[in-house]
Amino acid sequence: MTKSLPPLGWLRSFEAAARHLSFTMAAEEIGLTQSAISQQVKSLEMRLGVQLFVRHARGLALTDAGRRLLPEVGAPLQALANAMVGMDTRPSRHLLTVAASISVAHWIIAPRLPGFRARFPDVEVRILSAIWPDDFHTTRADVEIRFGSGKQAGPEAQAIRPNGLVAIKAPTLHGPISDLPRIETVGTSSGWQAWSRQVEPLPGPSIYTDTYGMALHLAVHGNGVALVNEWMTRDAIRTGLVDRAHPASIPSQEGYYLSVTTDKPEADAFRALILQ
Repeated sequence: MTKSLPPLGWLRSFEAAARHLSFTMAAEEIGLTQSAISQQVKSLEMRLGVQLFVRHARGLALTDAGRRLLPEVGAPLQALANAMVGMDTRPSRHLLTVAASISVAHWIIAPRLPGFRARFPDVEVRILSAIWPDDFHTTRADVEIRFGSGKQAGPEAQAIRPNGLVAIKAPTLHGPISDLPRIETVGTSSGWQAWSRQVEPLPGPSIYTDTYGMALHLAVHGNGVALVNEWMTRDAIRTGLVDRAHPASIPSQEGYYLSVTTDKPEADAFRALILQ
């Protein structure tokens, strides 16, 4: 049986860090924080069962395993980027293109899309999955919703609030957080360890995922308590899919940022809908 592949994001973080021999420079290229890159590379090392980097005070050095892996990862990533060039050939008339992660599309865009379609029935909406900066560069979207820091999003991007992390769980799940399984989103700078320092000490998480959207989905189905970006939880809480497991929230170094790159009136209307 074919062994399952690690998440593409982990491979992308490794490839950038290996080229630059720096988690910091890889973070600037990709659009994540340095700690997020470091966590994703560590997750990849744990998945593969080998050490890919030797960490020095002044930078990184590839191990033999890392040197073997780099060309095997770099070539397919470049091939994917090349394949996307020139693929967007459809006319832009009466078409609104939105670039966002699958998590944002699932938990934010989908609940609001019927209202937008009712107001603009003649506008076609195309939603493209985008995570990395290269994804946004090649999509030429009218509306972009990025995850990262303000510096990475750019000066024209609007920060989406609220931006803290909140603990959520299914309404059927009862008991204090300390007695329930905890779901961790790896690749972000804040998590249950930060919660333990700032709110209440807790044992470590027992379920791991790599997106807030998946963490929220796991919580909806009663798998435990997830720390999720508060903006992403709004509709799920409003519709009763999840409850707050604790009234506190903790700050996050990363967040979601919205940009409108066109003067189409429907793009401004879509932005207002997303921010409401």
